[in-house]
Amino acid sequence: MTVTTVTSNRTAPATGGTPALVVVAHGSRDPRALSTVRALLDRVRALRPALPVHLGHVELNEPLLPDTLAALGDAAAVLVPLLLGRGYHVKRDIPEMAALSPARTRVAAPLGTHPLLVDALHARLTEAGWPTHPDPDHAVVLASAGSRDPESRADTARTAALLAARLGVPVVPAYASAATPTVPEAVRTLRARGHRHVAVASCFTAPGRFATQCATQAPWITSAPLGTHPSMAHLLLHRYDEAVKNGSDLKSRAMATP
Repeated sequence: MTVTTVTSNRTAPATGGTPALVVVAHGSRDPRALSTVRALLDRVRALRPALPVHLGHVELNEPLLPDTLAALGDAAAVLVPLLLGRGYHVKRDIPEMAALSPARTRVAAPLGTHPLLVDALHARLTEAGWPTHPDPDHAVVLASAGSRDPESRADTARTAALLAARLGVPVVPAYASAATPTVPEAVRTLRARGHRHVAVASCFTAPGRFATQCATQAPWITSAPLGTHPSMAHLLLHRYDEAVKNGSDLKSRAMATP
């Protein structure tokens, strides 16, 4: 199930106009992350020029989400997390920041799990040298940040299953923090099963500490973070459109969709 949370500190209906899209990134001390996210938003704007697109961060980078929402006043906005699973930021931090703002807000589902995400993962692996026709001894570790939230781990596992179906080889999820297995542990598991060529697929939205850490643990090829791949821009707009379609009112609620 994909959960779409709709939050607001007002119950009045929207007063016309297209809700703004606010892309909510985590934030990173790596300067490459901010430049990557800004470039991704430029792709979104190019796909839908009439849509107001804004950026807000949970932490570490400016603009912070509360500042972005404050600048919107009481306008309507859809917040799309630039995050890959249903962890703490999606369930608590972002809705709480939204509820404290004057804007009339809806919080969309995170990016995973979705075929567009798998498109981007597959493309990045191919760029890194993944063969068109892999041998039976090939396999993949899907490396992600990690979370203590079981739903977040379930999202990663579902993405791994979709990627395995796409590639025709085993794909094992692994985590940089907060969960197991780690990338080295997942690599050892696959090698024990006879897979000599184990690639690491970086399930990260932008360069940063965890992406770099997992890349150094790869025994063979590792893909680049998802970054500005065109499928990521399309996926952000898809989540926006879902939230607009499902948001029949602006009362605080949670909606589950298959």
